[in-house]
Amino acid sequence: MARMVTSSDRKNLNGRDQARKLIASNRRARRDYDIIETYETGIVLSGSEVKSLREGHAQVADSYARVMNGQVWLDGVHIPPYQNAHGIGAHDPDRERKLLMHRREIDKLSHTIAIEHLALILLSMYFKDGRVKVELGLGRGRKKGDKRQAMAERDSKREMARAMVHKAKGRD
Repeated sequence: MARMVTSSDRKNLNGRDQARKLIASNRRARRDYDIIETYETGIVLSGSEVKSLREGHAQVADSYARVMNGQVWLDGVHIPPYQNAHGIGAHDPDRERKLLMHRREIDKLSHTIAIEHLALILLSMYFKDGRVKVELGLGRGRKKGDKRQAMAERDSKREMARAMVHKAKGRD
Protein backbone atom coordinates (compact mmCIF):
# COMPACT_ATOMS: atom_id res chain seq x y z
CA MET A 1 0.00 0.00 0.00
CA ALA A 2 2.30 2.67 -1.25
CA ARG A 3 1.53 6.30 -1.59
CA MET A 4 3.27 9.48 -2.51
CA VAL A 5 4.91 11.11 0.50
CA THR A 6 4.14 14.80 0.95
CA SER A 7 5.11 17.31 3.59
CA SER A 8 1.71 17.07 5.25
CA ASP A 9 1.97 13.28 5.68
CA ARG A 10 3.49 13.69 9.13
CA LYS A 11 0.10 14.70 10.52
CA ASN A 12 -2.92 12.44 10.62
CA LEU A 13 -6.56 13.54 10.47
CA ASN A 14 -6.62 14.63 14.12
CA GLY A 15 -3.63 16.89 13.58
CA ARG A 16 -1.28 14.86 15.80
CA ASP A 17 2.20 13.86 14.71
CA GLN A 18 2.43 10.19 13.88
CA ALA A 19 5.14 8.24 15.64
CA ARG A 20 8.00 7.59 13.22
CA LYS A 21 11.08 5.85 14.58
CA LEU A 22 13.94 5.59 12.10
CA ILE A 23 15.55 2.16 11.81
CA ALA A 24 18.09 2.79 9.06
CA SER A 25 18.65 5.27 6.25
CA ASN A 26 20.62 5.15 3.04
CA ARG A 27 22.40 8.51 3.11
CA ARG A 28 24.45 7.85 -0.01
CA ALA A 29 21.31 7.40 -2.10
CA ARG A 30 20.54 11.12 -2.20
CA ARG A 31 24.12 11.87 -3.17
CA ASP A 32 24.38 9.24 -5.90
CA TYR A 33 20.89 9.72 -7.39
CA ASP A 34 18.57 12.55 -8.38
CA ILE A 35 15.41 11.51 -6.54
CA ILE A 36 12.35 12.31 -8.66
CA GLU A 37 9.57 10.72 -6.58
CA THR A 38 9.32 8.97 -3.22
CA TYR A 39 6.98 6.18 -2.19
CA GLU A 40 6.06 4.81 1.24
CA THR A 41 5.42 1.07 1.18
CA GLY A 42 4.85 -1.76 3.61
CA ILE A 43 7.13 -4.77 3.73
CA VAL A 44 6.52 -8.48 4.40
CA LEU A 45 8.69 -9.63 7.31
CA SER A 46 8.88 -12.59 9.65
CA GLY A 47 8.61 -12.17 13.42
CA SER A 48 12.33 -12.56 14.11
CA GLU A 49 13.10 -9.90 11.49
CA VAL A 50 10.82 -7.40 13.20
CA LYS A 51 12.42 -8.14 16.57
CA SER A 52 15.86 -7.63 15.07
CA LEU A 53 14.71 -4.33 13.53
CA ARG A 54 13.32 -3.17 16.88
CA GLU A 55 16.84 -3.53 18.24
CA GLY A 56 18.00 -1.27 15.40
CA HIS A 57 19.91 -3.87 13.41
CA ALA A 58 19.70 -3.33 9.65
CA GLN A 59 22.11 -2.52 6.83
CA VAL A 60 20.53 -0.83 3.84
CA ALA A 61 23.57 0.37 1.87
CA ASP A 62 23.43 -0.67 -1.80
CA SER A 63 19.84 -1.86 -1.48
CA TYR A 64 17.34 -1.46 -4.28
CA ALA A 65 13.89 -2.57 -5.33
CA ARG A 66 12.77 -4.12 -8.59
CA VAL A 67 9.51 -5.09 -10.22
CA MET A 68 9.23 -8.78 -11.18
CA ASN A 69 6.05 -10.51 -12.36
CA GLY A 70 3.81 -7.68 -11.17
CA GLN A 71 5.30 -7.59 -7.65
CA VAL A 72 7.90 -5.30 -6.06
CA TRP A 73 10.84 -6.98 -4.34
CA LEU A 74 13.46 -5.40 -2.09
CA ASP A 75 16.99 -6.74 -2.47
CA GLY A 76 20.29 -5.97 -0.76
CA VAL A 77 18.94 -5.36 2.76
CA HIS A 78 20.75 -7.26 5.49
CA ILE A 79 18.72 -7.88 8.66
CA PRO A 80 20.85 -9.99 11.01
CA PRO A 81 19.17 -12.89 12.81
CA TYR A 82 17.46 -12.13 16.10
CA GLN A 83 19.70 -13.18 18.95
CA ASN A 84 17.09 -15.36 20.71
CA ALA A 85 15.62 -16.99 17.57
CA HIS A 86 16.99 -20.45 16.87
CA GLY A 87 16.06 -23.20 14.44
CA ILE A 88 12.58 -22.69 13.00
CA GLY A 89 12.25 -19.09 14.22
CA ALA A 90 15.45 -17.86 12.53
CA HIS A 91 15.42 -16.16 9.14
CA ASP A 92 17.79 -15.78 6.19
CA PRO A 93 19.42 -12.35 6.69
CA ASP A 94 19.93 -11.55 2.99
CA ARG A 95 16.72 -12.81 1.41
CA GLU A 96 14.56 -10.80 -0.97
CA ARG A 97 11.57 -9.21 0.74
CA LYS A 98 8.23 -8.43 -0.84
CA LEU A 99 6.97 -4.84 -0.75
CA LEU A 100 3.27 -4.03 -0.47
CA MET A 101 1.90 -1.68 -3.11
CA HIS A 102 -1.36 -1.31 -4.99
CA ARG A 103 -1.58 -2.89 -8.45
CA ARG A 104 -2.08 0.50 -10.16
CA GLU A 105 1.04 1.87 -8.52
CA ILE A 106 3.12 -1.16 -9.44
CA ASP A 107 2.01 -0.96 -13.08
CA LYS A 108 2.70 2.77 -13.25
CA LEU A 109 6.07 2.32 -11.55
CA SER A 110 7.22 -0.51 -13.82
CA HIS A 111 6.17 1.48 -16.89
CA THR A 112 8.05 4.58 -15.69
CA ILE A 113 11.18 2.58 -14.86
CA ALA A 114 11.18 0.86 -18.25
CA ILE A 115 10.57 4.01 -20.31
CA GLU A 116 12.84 6.47 -18.50
CA HIS A 117 15.56 4.02 -17.32
CA LEU A 118 15.27 4.96 -13.66
CA ALA A 119 16.30 3.10 -10.49
CA LEU A 120 14.19 2.30 -7.45
CA ILE A 121 16.36 2.85 -4.36
CA LEU A 122 15.66 2.30 -0.68
CA LEU A 123 15.99 5.63 1.13
CA SER A 124 15.00 4.62 4.67
CA MET A 125 13.29 2.06 6.88
CA TYR A 126 11.25 3.16 9.88
CA PHE A 127 8.46 2.19 12.25
CA LYS A 128 5.19 4.03 11.74
CA ASP A 129 2.39 3.21 14.17
CA GLY A 130 4.07 -0.08 15.08
CA ARG A 131 4.58 -1.26 11.49
CA VAL A 132 7.76 -1.32 9.45
CA LYS A 133 7.61 1.02 6.47
CA VAL A 134 10.07 1.50 3.64
CA GLU A 135 10.65 4.77 1.80
CA LEU A 136 11.63 4.16 -1.81
CA GLY A 137 13.01 6.77 -4.17
CA LEU A 138 12.61 6.74 -7.92
CA GLY A 139 15.81 8.28 -9.19
CA ARG A 140 18.27 8.78 -11.98
CA GLY A 141 21.93 8.01 -11.33
CA ARG A 142 24.34 10.92 -11.16
CA LYS A 143 27.66 11.01 -12.88
CA LYS A 144 30.81 12.23 -11.15
CA GLY A 145 30.44 15.77 -12.53
CA ASP A 146 26.80 15.92 -11.45
CA LYS A 147 27.78 14.95 -7.90
CA ARG A 148 30.39 17.70 -7.79
CA GLN A 149 27.91 20.24 -9.12
CA ALA A 150 25.31 19.23 -6.52
CA MET A 151 27.91 19.51 -3.74
CA ALA A 152 28.98 22.96 -5.00
CA GLU A 153 25.33 24.14 -5.05
CA ARG A 154 24.78 22.85 -1.52
CA ASP A 155 27.96 24.56 -0.27
CA SER A 156 27.04 27.87 -1.91
CA LYS A 157 23.55 27.78 -0.38
CA ARG A 158 25.10 27.09 3.02
CA GLU A 159 27.53 30.00 2.61
CA MET A 160 24.68 32.35 1.58
CA ALA A 161 22.66 31.31 4.63
CA ARG A 162 25.66 31.96 6.90
CA ALA A 163 26.21 35.37 5.30
CA MET A 164 22.55 36.27 5.84
CA VAL A 165 22.75 35.30 9.51
CA HIS A 166 25.95 37.31 10.00
CA LYS A 167 24.43 40.34 8.26
CA ALA A 168 21.24 40.07 10.36
CA LYS A 169 23.30 39.98 13.57
CA GLY A 170 25.31 42.99 12.42
CA ARG A 171 28.65 41.17 12.09
CA ASP A 172 30.08 42.51 8.86
